[in-house]
Amino acid sequence: MRIQLPIISVDGAPRHGARAALTCRFRCGDACFHEVPNTTANPYVGDVVADALSRRTVMRAAAVVTAAAAVGASATLSAPQASAAPATGSRPGAHGARGLRFTPVAPNTADAVTIPDGYAQNVVIRWGEPILRGAPAFDPDRQTAEAQAKQFGYNNDFLALLPLHGEPHRQILVANHEYTDEVLMFRGYDAENPTRQQVEVAWAAHGLSAVVVEEDRRSGKLTPVPRHPLNRRVTATTEFRVTGPAAGSDLLKTSADRTGTKVLGTLNNCSGGVTPWGTTLHGEENFNQYFAGATRATDKRYGLGSGASERKWERFDRRFDVAREPNEPHRFGWVVELDPYDPTSTPRKRTALGRFKHEGATVRLTDDGRPVVYSGDDERFDYFYKFVGSKRMRKGSSRAVREHNLSLLDEGTLYVARLSGDSPAIEIDGTGKLPADGEFDGSGEWIPLATATAHGAVSHVEGMSAEEVFVFTRLAGDKVGATKMDRPEDIEPSPHTGKVYVALTNNSNRGVGTNPRADEANPRNANKHGQILELTEHRNRADSERFAWSLFLVAGDPDDPATYFAGFPKDEVSPISCPDNVAFDPYGNLWISTDGNALGHHDGLFGVATRGERRGELKQFLTMPKGAETCGPLVQDRRVLVSVQHPGEIDGATAEKPLSAWPDGPGRINRPAVVAVWRRDGRDIGV
Repeated sequence: MRIQLPIISVDGAPRHGARAALTCRFRCGDACFHEVPNTTANPYVGDVVADALSRRTVMRAAAVVTAAAAVGASATLSAPQASAAPATGSRPGAHGARGLRFTPVAPNTADAVTIPDGYAQNVVIRWGEPILRGAPAFDPDRQTAEAQAKQFGYNNDFLALLPLHGEPHRQILVANHEYTDEVLMFRGYDAENPTRQQVEVAWAAHGLSAVVVEEDRRSGKLTPVPRHPLNRRVTATTEFRVTGPAAGSDLLKTSADRTGTKVLGTLNNCSGGVTPWGTTLHGEENFNQYFAGATRATDKRYGLGSGASERKWERFDRRFDVAREPNEPHRFGWVVELDPYDPTSTPRKRTALGRFKHEGATVRLTDDGRPVVYSGDDERFDYFYKFVGSKRMRKGSSRAVREHNLSLLDEGTLYVARLSGDSPAIEIDGTGKLPADGEFDGSGEWIPLATATAHGAVSHVEGMSAEEVFVFTRLAGDKVGATKMDRPEDIEPSPHTGKVYVALTNNSNRGVGTNPRADEANPRNANKHGQILELTEHRNRADSERFAWSLFLVAGDPDDPATYFAGFPKDEVSPISCPDNVAFDPYGNLWISTDGNALGHHDGLFGVATRGERRGELKQFLTMPKGAETCGPLVQDRRVLVSVQHPGEIDGATAEKPLSAWPDGPGRINRPAVVAVWRRDGRDIGV
C-alpha cells in the first residue's frame, strides 16, 4: 500500500507556514509577498491538473508490485549527528527500479535526517568548521569576519564532488553558500540596527567553499581535510572577473570599477553544475534582496525594492545603495564559473548566459563537443533558458587546453523557451478535464535572444542592443513572448537519454486576479505543489531550436486526483511537494529535493525512475530536520550527499531560542551542514 500521509504541524502551527516567514525574509526578501515582477501578457506555463493526467494512464494491469509501507522514525534530539532511527520495513533491495531498491522513508516531522533501514549517515562539515590555515575553531559568540573567511560558509546549497588525482580516497567538495540568516546566527541580533561586525561576518559567510574530503572506504563516511592547499573560500568581497559580451559595458561600470570588468563578491548562490572540463558553475539567484533604494522599471522587473534592505548592508557599503551606485545590481544575477583545481584563480561571471535569478546551470555537450547550458529563472511567471556555445571543448589537461575550455561560455547564442499545447484552448478549462487527445503535452521552440562572438555581439530582440539583452535578459524574454512558468528551478539533462527535466516548484498565484490562467502546458490553479516537465530536444540534439514536452510528474498527495507520476500506480509512490533541485544517479533515475513542502511534513529527497516498466515509481529516501530545506543532492554509486539548509528556520526562532536541536543537540545553535548517507553493508545505493 502507499505510504499514508500524516497531517502534522510544527510547534502547533502548519509546518510550511511556520517556516515561511523567517525563510522568506532572509532567503529571497519576501519575494512571494511582493507584486509579481513579470506583468507582461505572455502565455504562461504552470501547474498541470492531474486528475486529467491520472485518467490519462490506465493502471498497469499485470505487474502491480506492492511497495513496502514505511513507518516513520523519530530522532534522538541530543545525538550529535542527529541520526534518526531507521524506518522499518522490507530489507534494502527488495523492490523497485535498480538504484531505488530501498524501503521508503515515511513522511514525518522528526527533528532529524531520517534515512532508510540499512543505511548510515554522518555530518561531513558544518557552518563555521575551519578549512583554511590559521582558521580558529568555531565560536558563535566570538565570530569575526576574518575567522569566517577561513571557515566553511553558511547555508550550503549546491554540492559537487570532483576527483583528486594522486590522492587516493580523496575528492574536492565544492559548496554554494546561498544566504545568511542573521536571527539564527547572532545572539542579540537587532534587525533594525545590525552592527558592522555582524554585517562583515555575513559577507564572509556568503559565497562558495572548496574543501578536500577523505573517504573511509570501510564505512562511506566523509571527513574534511583542513588546511589542504586546494581548500578555498570565496566570499561577498572576493574579486571576480566579468567575461563575455557584457564585460566593460557602461551598464556594469561603478565608481569603484570604471572598467565594468571587476566585481566584488557573489551573492545568493543557489544551485549549480559541473562542466565536462572540470569546473563548477554557480547560479546567483535572489540578489535583489541585498539592495536598497531602487526606483527604475528595470530594477522593479528584477524584484528590487525602493526601501531599506532586510540586512541594512547599504549602511556599511555604498554599493548596496542603488541611489548611489545604480549599476551595482547589474553586476549580480549571473552564472559564476570556478576552477576548484586552482585556488589562486579568479572566479568569472559569465555574461553570455544572461542575467536573471539563476537557480543553477547544468551542462551537456552537442554532438560536436560544444557546451549547452540550461538554466531556470526562479520567479513566479518567469522563464527558462539555454545557451548554446560556438566553440568546441578540447580534451586534455595542459594549461593551453584548460585556458581554451575556460573561454567556452563566453561565445554562443542565448535562447529562451516558448511552449505550445496541441489541444484546442476550449478543452483546457483549468479544472483537470482531460483534452480529447487524452494527454497534456505539446511542442516548443527556443527563441534566440542574442549571439556573442569573439568580435562582438548581435541582438535578436527588436529594440534592444546586445548588451541590454544580456544585462536585462528578463525584459528580452518579455519582448519575444517567452512562456511564463511556475518558478523554474533546477534543470537537468539526463546523461543516459538526453531528455531534459525542469523542476517547477509552485505558484499559488496562478489564476488569481489578473494573473494568467490555465493553458495546456500549465494548468492547476493555485499551484501549491509544483511539477516536473520532461523536455525532448528535436532529434535529441542539444543545439536544436525545437523540442517536445510532456508532464512527467505532477506533485502532491497521490490520493489527490490532480497528481500524476508518469503513469505509475499512485498507491505505490511517496507523496511529494515543491520539487526544487534535481540530479541523476548512475542508473538514470532522477533524484528530487524539495523546498517548502505544503503537505504538512518535512522536506526530503526522492528518487524516481525515468524509464522502463517502473517509470514514475517515486520513493522518499530521506527527510530533513525541523525548518530545513533539502538542497544540493548528489548521488554516487555508494553515497548520497545532501545539504541540510537553514535547520531551525521557523518563525519565532532565534539564536538564543532555537526551535530545532539539529545537528548538535538541544540548546545549541543551529548549523547548516552537509550530510553523507551510505549503505551499512557497503554495497551500492539502492541495488
